[in-house]
Amino acid sequence: MTSKKVFVTGGAGYVGAVLVPKLLKKGYEVKVLDLFLYGEDVLDSVKDDPKLKKVKGDIRDRKLLEKEIPGYDTVIHLACISNDPSYELDPDLGKSINYDAFIHLVDVAKKAGVKKFVYASSSSVYGVKDVPDVTEDLPLEPLTDYSKYKALCEDILLKEATDDFIVSIIRPSTVCGYSPRLRLDLTVNILTNHAVNKGEITVFGGEQMRPNLHIEDMTDFYVFLLEVPDEKIHKTIYNVGYENYKVKEIAEMVKGVIDPKLPIITTPSDDNRSYQVSSKKVKEALGYVPKRTIEDAILDLKKAFDDGKIPDSMNDIRYYNIKTMQAVNLK
Repeated sequence: MTSKKVFVTGGAGYVGAVLVPKLLKKGYEVKVLDLFLYGEDVLDSVKDDPKLKKVKGDIRDRKLLEKEIPGYDTVIHLACISNDPSYELDPDLGKSINYDAFIHLVDVAKKAGVKKFVYASSSSVYGVKDVPDVTEDLPLEPLTDYSKYKALCEDILLKEATDDFIVSIIRPSTVCGYSPRLRLDLTVNILTNHAVNKGEITVFGGEQMRPNLHIEDMTDFYVFLLEVPDEKIHKTIYNVGYENYKVKEIAEMVKGVIDPKLPIITTPSDDNRSYQVSSKKVKEALGYVPKRTIEDAILDLKKAFDDGKIPDSMNDIRYYNIKTMQAVNLK
C-alpha cells in the first residue's frame, strides 16, 4: 500500500458514500470533507470506524483546507456541483466550487506535502464526437460551463505535477446503481425509478449514446488506483467506463429486468449530447476491467426499492441534485 491516509472531498456524495467504506475496509485512514447536504446518515455503515474522520465544511474555505489536509498522503477530489442543470442554476456559484476552489485545493495539497492527487473529471469534456470511440488523446470540446471548468481543472492539475506530486485524472462515464446517497437524476437510475414506481418508462429522444459504469466498479477503481505504481498513473488521464448504449436501449434493458409488459413512452428532446467513450487505455495500461453490467445496476436498484431503502423516490429532493440546489443557499 503506497499511501495510508486519504483525504476525500465530497466523500458523502453519490460515489463517495460507496467509496469511503471500501477505503476503510482496506485499512486506510480516511478524512471526509463534505457539506453533508444529503445528511450524515449516508455514512452510517462506517460511523463507528475509528479510522474515519468527518469534517463538515466547504471546499472554498482555504483556511479550512490548510487546517485539515496536512498529514494526508493522498487526495481524492470528488466534490463538485454535478451535472449541467445543477451548474446552470447559478453559474457563478458553480465556478466558485468547481474551478476557483480547485485552484486553492491543489495549491494547499501540494504545499502540505500530499504525494498523490486523484481528480474526478468527466467524460463530458469531450463534447459531441462523430467518431465511434472517444479516446483520451482526442481534443476536448466541452459544450457547457460544467464541462469547460472540468477541462480547465485538468490543465491546472497537470501543470502542478512534479516527481513528488503524483497526479491522475479520471474521466468517468455516467455512473449508475445504488448508493446510500442515491441520485435518481442519472439515466439508468431515472429509468429504473420510473419503471418501478410509475409503471412506465419515459425516454427523451432515445438515440443519444451514453457510456455507463456501475458505481461498484467506479469505486473499486479508485481503491485499485491507490495501489498502482506511481509511474503508471502519474500525469495520466484515464477514461473509466464500460458499456456504451443508446438511451432507448437502456430503457429496453430496464423493461426487461423490471417488467417486460411495461410501456416505453418516447418524447422529443433537444439534448444532443451523444458520445461513446473508449476504456481501452485503462484496460491495456492497468489491466482494469469492470465486473458489473447495467443490468446489475438495475437489479441492485430494484432490490433497494423492494427493501424500502428508497422512500418517496419521486418527490424527496435528496435524490435530485437540481432540486436540492434550489432548496439550499451555498453563497
